[in-house]
Amino acid sequence: MRKYGVILCVGALLSADAAAARDSLGVYNGWGAFRDSSPHRCYAIASPDKGGAGNGRWKPFASIADWPDAGIRGQVHIRLSGGHNTGGLVLKIDDASFPLVAGGADAWAPNAAVDAAIVGAMRGGQTMTIGVNTYTLRGAASAIDAAALGCAKGR
Repeated sequence: MRKYGVILCVGALLSADAAAARDSLGVYNGWGAFRDSSPHRCYAIASPDKGGAGNGRWKPFASIADWPDAGIRGQVHIRLSGGHNTGGLVLKIDDASFPLVAGGADAWAPNAAVDAAIVGAMRGGQTMTIGVNTYTLRGAASAIDAAALGCAKGR
């Protein structure tokens, strides 16, 4: 069932034209890994297990992306269930808390060091929560690794 949630999550992210250019790198317990050629990026992505209804205009998701052309690895991006005014949010992974910067429907880590700390916590964590959304982290490390390898292998 979670596999279909990942597919629906990715489908909701992009138009039909953009989805045609996507390469699937695998699905790992509800986390999917994908590679896009234009722009060149690879990412792990999941929809929340709880609180995933969205607001009708979009569906929430969590993603960890590599953008090789920009030299960016492990960038955290969260699409929130509902809009959030510009400002700070807190992402929780088990007992650890991480600051996020929000703008509208999206939230990111404030810098690469926090991105790395979040990804590290995800690798050993059980659940990730932001607002009303809860994500199971089983399979996240495998999807993150598959995405990183997908970009390392080129286009």
